[in-house]
Amino acid sequence: MNLYELTVHELIEKLNKNEITPEDITKSYIDRINEKEKDINAFVTLTDKEALEKAKNVDRSASKLAGIPIGIKDNICTKGVKTTCSSKMLENFVAPYDATVMNKINDKNMIVLGKLNMDEFAMGASTEYSSFGTTKNPWNLNKVPGGSSGGSAAAVAADMVPWALGSDTGGSVRQPASLCGVVGLKPTYGLISRYGLVAFASSLDQIGPITKDVEDAAMLLNVIAGHDEKDSTSVNKEKVDYTKNLKDGVKGLKIGVPKEFLGEGINEEVRKSIQDTAKIYKELGAEVSECTLDIADKALAVYYIIACAEASSNLGRFDGIRYGYRTENFEDLNDIFVNSRSEGFGAEVKRRIILGTYVLSSGYYDAYYKKAQKVRTVIMKEFEKLFQEYDVLLTPTSPTVAYDIGTRSKNPLEMYMADLCTVSVNIAGLPGISIPSGVDKQGMPIGMQLIGKSFDEETILKAAYAVEQKIKFRGNYKPQFKK
Repeated sequence: MNLYELTVHELIEKLNKNEITPEDITKSYIDRINEKEKDINAFVTLTDKEALEKAKNVDRSASKLAGIPIGIKDNICTKGVKTTCSSKMLENFVAPYDATVMNKINDKNMIVLGKLNMDEFAMGASTEYSSFGTTKNPWNLNKVPGGSSGGSAAAVAADMVPWALGSDTGGSVRQPASLCGVVGLKPTYGLISRYGLVAFASSLDQIGPITKDVEDAAMLLNVIAGHDEKDSTSVNKEKVDYTKNLKDGVKGLKIGVPKEFLGEGINEEVRKSIQDTAKIYKELGAEVSECTLDIADKALAVYYIIACAEASSNLGRFDGIRYGYRTENFEDLNDIFVNSRSEGFGAEVKRRIILGTYVLSSGYYDAYYKKAQKVRTVIMKEFEKLFQEYDVLLTPTSPTVAYDIGTRSKNPLEMYMADLCTVSVNIAGLPGISIPSGVDKQGMPIGMQLIGKSFDEETILKAAYAVEQKIKFRGNYKPQFKK
């Protein structure tokens, strides 16, 4: 087996036995990138030379993860390296500081292989809205990898990085993980510092790991979780080891399957896969039953009002004066603002800024934004009520498997429906994980989602691990790179 095919915990085992070196691992991944990147287009910026140099001199005694490579979504600030958010607006922006998660990764002496492609400013569900070209799905190069963390998910699925960081505003870690057949974890809002994450929607954004298996997800969460004074939304709570109870099993665990998440709009093969997973949980000793969570249609509307409003506010700073691209076509200050933003932002970003500005404008604020915040509270209470009865909720991650490139990018409403199963988790600030539960008739991965109580990542990781061991997805299925 090639080194690039191993999980991180398998690589650590070999490093500890002195069977391999960090340089061997890094070379293996760089060779793999050189072989596959032309097909996938997962990277915006490669830091392979710096990575190799660091691998030669890495101090293995610093931590057990020293010398392990990683990929970083291109909206997370990395000092001295371009952070473009896959936008023309920031195509030449080199971050002058590291995000808090990068400080944590550097403290462990991990090796950054590069910055990964995404939908521009994290606005999209297919990684087609990138100024640096569309990322392809390794399972079928004609299909989208999902988004907005499509570069991160595709790179992990194609074995170009052992694991990666993404960000999740409405499903942007979990949905691409589902479409690419890997594991994606969206932690509880406030568990991981957002300092240095270029903001899309500040009350929804959360950084999360994308990995080859659940054990790796727990390990990476251990690294990046924790309080940060630089982020006022970061929660100060006791440190948890997410690998400690990972293998405890699910006997007696109460799992609810909301029937509304298996209804209209859900592909038949996706529905069947979730029902089969529910049966596996029963066999493993969990108590599984159908429940009601009638929020999906409300959640989508609330999400797009709040997310666009916050995007409109957050992206105001990119005006050709303070930050970002500046037009050469101007006669006065007003021209600089208008032309810089018109030329620097892509169509989807403009669409969301316009929508967000509209819902915040005088006369419409109460009707849309204020009402959306009230409905958000209703959604949070619905979850709270359900979690008095259940430990975990089981749903699909995405209503469908990966679809053909170009089939939805012209129809924003159809694209927005891809977030149907994931946005409510962000609205309520809850943790959610997507793991592969099988493939459809065409051999494309299907993802299942587990939703947990606030700050109860341990339980969803434990539940995900138990079913992962039973399904054995990685052992049975591999990306085909079909054209």
